[in-house]
Amino acid sequence: MRTKRVSRSLLLCCSLLALTLPEIVSAQVTDTEIIVTATRREEKLQEVSMSVNVATGEQLQKFNIFDAKDVQQLAPGLELTNTTGRNNTTTLRGVTFDPDQGTAPAVQVYYNEIPTDAQTAYTALYDISQIEILRGPQGLLRGLSAPAGSITIGTRRPNFDTIEGFMQSTATDRAGYNVQGGVSLPFSDRLAIRVAGLVDGNRLNNVTNVNLGKRSRSRTESARITLGWRPSDALSAYLTYQYLTADNRQFQQVVGSGNEPVYSPAIFVGFPLKDPSFVSGPNLSPSDYGAVSEGIFRNQNETHLVNLAFDYDLGGSTLSFVGAHQFSKLKIQRDLDPSNAVPNYIQASKVITPYKVDTAELRWSTNNQEGLGGGLGIFYTKQTGTTIVDQRNDSFSFPLDPNGLIPGTTIPNRFPVGVHVVVPVYTRTWSFNANLRYKTGPLTIEGGVRYSILKAIQTTQQTLDLGPFPDFPFPGAPADYVLTVGPTEIIPANLQQRVNKPITGGVTVNYALADTMNAYFAYGHSFRAGSTGVSVPAAISDDLISTRAEKTDSFEVGLKGSVMDRRINYSIAAFYQKFNGFLSRFTAIQFNCPEINGQCDATGPAINNAIDSTNGGFDFNYNANAKVKGIEASIDTRFIDTWDMNVSAAYTRARFSNALVPCNDFDGSGSPNQNGTPKITGTGNVSYCRTSGRMAEVPDFSLTANTELRIPTGAYTPFIRALFTYRPGFHSDQVNYDYRSRELLNLFLGVRGPDSRWELTAFARNLLNQKRITNISLGNGISPTSQPLGPTGAIPYDSGYRLVNVMNPREFGATLNFKW
Repeated sequence: MRTKRVSRSLLLCCSLLALTLPEIVSAQVTDTEIIVTATRREEKLQEVSMSVNVATGEQLQKFNIFDAKDVQQLAPGLELTNTTGRNNTTTLRGVTFDPDQGTAPAVQVYYNEIPTDAQTAYTALYDISQIEILRGPQGLLRGLSAPAGSITIGTRRPNFDTIEGFMQSTATDRAGYNVQGGVSLPFSDRLAIRVAGLVDGNRLNNVTNVNLGKRSRSRTESARITLGWRPSDALSAYLTYQYLTADNRQFQQVVGSGNEPVYSPAIFVGFPLKDPSFVSGPNLSPSDYGAVSEGIFRNQNETHLVNLAFDYDLGGSTLSFVGAHQFSKLKIQRDLDPSNAVPNYIQASKVITPYKVDTAELRWSTNNQEGLGGGLGIFYTKQTGTTIVDQRNDSFSFPLDPNGLIPGTTIPNRFPVGVHVVVPVYTRTWSFNANLRYKTGPLTIEGGVRYSILKAIQTTQQTLDLGPFPDFPFPGAPADYVLTVGPTEIIPANLQQRVNKPITGGVTVNYALADTMNAYFAYGHSFRAGSTGVSVPAAISDDLISTRAEKTDSFEVGLKGSVMDRRINYSIAAFYQKFNGFLSRFTAIQFNCPEINGQCDATGPAINNAIDSTNGGFDFNYNANAKVKGIEASIDTRFIDTWDMNVSAAYTRARFSNALVPCNDFDGSGSPNQNGTPKITGTGNVSYCRTSGRMAEVPDFSLTANTELRIPTGAYTPFIRALFTYRPGFHSDQVNYDYRSRELLNLFLGVRGPDSRWELTAFARNLLNQKRITNISLGNGISPTSQPLGPTGAIPYDSGYRLVNVMNPREFGATLNFKW
């Protein structure tokens, strides 16, 4: 017990030493005002009427933030996760968005002021000028509406005055490496160019597949070139091209004892209850970082991105344009049985998603700081592409032996089914906005509206290949015999096209109580169009295929200021938000459907949940009312010129409002569970549970801190830095699990050369070497079977494992940075 107390005391001391934070900002105190573009014009952070986090490019380099997910270490209440190596999920103020759900994001990402998917924007983080995290509904100043906030990422632009650049190289003891750099070359005071590049490799989640003997690994390469042109003092233009290629091979970690498939001695007399040579895998704990899938999980992204921006100063006003063309091709290969519930079988899936996105925005705004001003804007974006899915969707009977036969027989227990799905996607948005701004003395009032026309067309054609059948179930048929059924359109005609015409916007009031203190009020209204499911099971109810639109209203009050000649900056904000039909994602939900030959078919007999086994698991979108309320606060200080210390914290209570949502409820208790044989409660395609639980798998409270202490010794400056984040433990009703608290401490020791031209740093990530679970599935991974066995239905294959994500283990490394 004494040892535990000492450990906790040491942790507390480390935490206090690490105190730091950004204005909800990770920018450290300097004599220069922090300037942000949260409102589409340059403003002092203190005068912006919303909570904003800022991370500069210099800070990203100082704290070795090469992965966008690590930006959350600079902003409380922000969670950036990637559970599979490709689905970058963003949670802000307790509101989460999984990109697999196919809706507009809850947190919209902008890359050089163009809306961009997180899969592309988060993959290669280098040569960045600034990242801003804007909290609360965004529905006016940028082209797309988002209910929880926006993240804007700006890359560095060319310097027209001098040659300057940097080169940075990092290596770690866990085979991680990151080499990046950028250089500006001014040809004249009118024309300049900047070139930047990145090569990055790492072990992702540090998981080793115990069945394949392979590790997770990633390699990313990217290059960017930006041409700057200033033909006059009134006009500036920037043209950027970026190429990105990323290859992630990430195995999904599991924990559990593993299982051998259970045979039924009542049916197969004399056959053993279990076959010890036929197992899912060994006993695995979180610290084992083990995976058991028998197939690969590979995600590849190749992207070309062209961006054009210009500003033309007309004197009393400015005309601005941003436009982009993006072409991406995503390729995914995976085993759909990551927990290896069916040993000696790979449920192979291959998905190819090419898409093109064209975006343009034209804005006109007045330049006056006092009196009446405002602006007008028009925005357009269109995305097209056709996703192709090929995967195994075989139907299994129970039980099986290592040869894939029903034990004691020569009959295969697998009904082979191949699925080919074609999903053409077309979305288009036109929007028009107008805003007014009035400033007189200490008072500023700004408000506006945006009218949008959102159109989406989506169809899904599915083809089934039944077979090949080696003398089963058609005796005498050729071994390669395949029966093809389809293609069949599986989305009802009335759900294939959507048109929405929402009005969004808001109003803010800012009052300067003093030269160094501002109070503000903000109201925002946001909208997200509903979704239509991709490759959903056939013959299920419309509420599981299509969701309705989401609407939300938010209110926020805040106070920002500084004291002691700006040596202490502070901010505090309180907010309340109400969702009407929040668009949420519910994963791995077991379902039943009418079926023929084990496959969902609307012409099949009606389902009977009392005796029918489930058809499998699927991810469904669903609407649910919800409420969010909370408070955020931050303070950053520089008591002496050689020591910066920053701390911020957020408390957010984000809960569903007595909502009825899809769930797994095997025992009929009305609560999410996987107790016993898979079964649907009620008469629908899925079970439904009533919940007032969390909207996201995150704690209500979070804290971030960072510090730097410099010790000048002549021309050289040794330093120590620390970056600390704290997430308390909490109970999740959704997965019925008690998450433990997480204390993540990164420590940096180094020396800076004369005029800060170079810097050598040694660092340790996760110094405390915590190996806490950050995400876990509900129950063990299972594979349903189609053969009913008794009154309780079919016995599923149970892997004995739950899918998890775990904090990466401790990692040591070194970084060398040159600037010129």
